[in-house]
Amino acid sequence: MTSSQPVRKLVPATAQSAAGELPFVLQSIRADPNTLQRMKDEQVIDLIRDTDAEISKLQALQLRAIADLSVRRRQAPSASSEVALALSTTEHRASAIVSAAKALIARLPRMLNLMDDGQLDLYRAMKVTDATAWLSGEHVRVVDATLEGRIPGKNATQVRRAAAYAAAQADPEGAALRTERKLVERRVTLHHQDAGVTHLSVNNAPTEKATAAYARVDQTARALKTPDEPRTLDQLRADVAIDLLLSGNGGPSERTEVFLHIDLATYLGLNQTPAALSGRGPIAAALARHIVGGSGTTLRRVLTDPRTGHAVELSPTRYALDQDEFIRVRDQECRQPGCTRPAQRCGIKATRTKGEPEGVADQAVTLCSRHGKLAGQPGWDYEVTPEGTVNVATPSGQVHSTTPPSMHPARRRTNRLRKKHRR
Repeated sequence: MTSSQPVRKLVPATAQSAAGELPFVLQSIRADPNTLQRMKDEQVIDLIRDTDAEISKLQALQLRAIADLSVRRRQAPSASSEVALALSTTEHRASAIVSAAKALIARLPRMLNLMDDGQLDLYRAMKVTDATAWLSGEHVRVVDATLEGRIPGKNATQVRRAAAYAAAQADPEGAALRTERKLVERRVTLHHQDAGVTHLSVNNAPTEKATAAYARVDQTARALKTPDEPRTLDQLRADVAIDLLLSGNGGPSERTEVFLHIDLATYLGLNQTPAALSGRGPIAAALARHIVGGSGTTLRRVLTDPRTGHAVELSPTRYALDQDEFIRVRDQECRQPGCTRPAQRCGIKATRTKGEPEGVADQAVTLCSRHGKLAGQPGWDYEVTPEGTVNVATPSGQVHSTTPPSMHPARRRTNRLRKKHRR
């Protein structure tokens, strides 16, 4: 926030849907393109949301037709080719859509109902079908019911995480076996492209090692990013990674840090509740225990409020506790609604406390570099309630909120997105 920005009271209000008027609005815009220019900001935002809801409903209808076509073709693979031609898309994409259509019809009817209601689009629905493809029919029905009230209003990353968590919770043994199978399939791939460049990737690497490797590359790249360095951070990361692969000697790596949140009962093996790796999302309990048991791993005790699961105290056992570290452990990720950048790669930004003038009793929260800059842009306003909820007001006059993440996996609500109006 800048000093020129007025202090505004952010009060949520119920959005008024214009879905019933959408065909009329479309006809008006087609007849007179200047109709959009005459709309207020909140009307344009409503139009964007309402058209998205209508698209979701049409996608649900399209999926039913695709599933019906597959049945007519006796589930033959050629049905995907037929869909690819009809939609002018690749067969790979068409095959994925056909699989999603069949899964939503036969295994995830509640997710399909959300699409019918305009609350879930195809892209996010496919995050659910992908995350639950390995589950049995019995387990997938449990996940379908669990997710029905959890994913409306969430972005694709949050939907994927919620689905992965619910799937691992429904079948923890299956989740552990799935991780083992994926690790067996780990490989390095090389794809030469037509512009004289090549795509190099490591697939199905152990999560903790890949995260630590990226952290090492990122730390080195940021150290090289001096004022005189013309390369971007992305370019530096790529160059550092290649240099490490070509000149590395396989010796001990530099110390890197990742945040793994696991409750005591899961750590002791008393339950199979999924843990959470900041910036990545839920992981199977067995994998979490494996990571914790690795050499060089440091455990730190975090005391949480039994009612909310919010962090209230961090043990200074490893080294002296400072406030910035506690804030990062408490927030886990960037507090911008929908952002999943890990807190250890975010800055600490003082944010106006609700009901107080700017600069008075400011509360600090984690914001990544991009959203830290956004907080100072004209028309954007950030405030924190005494309970820790961050309210973000956009230039169009809407308020999006994110509640403090719970340290209790069953109640984790990191970056829960709520769309509201500001009065």
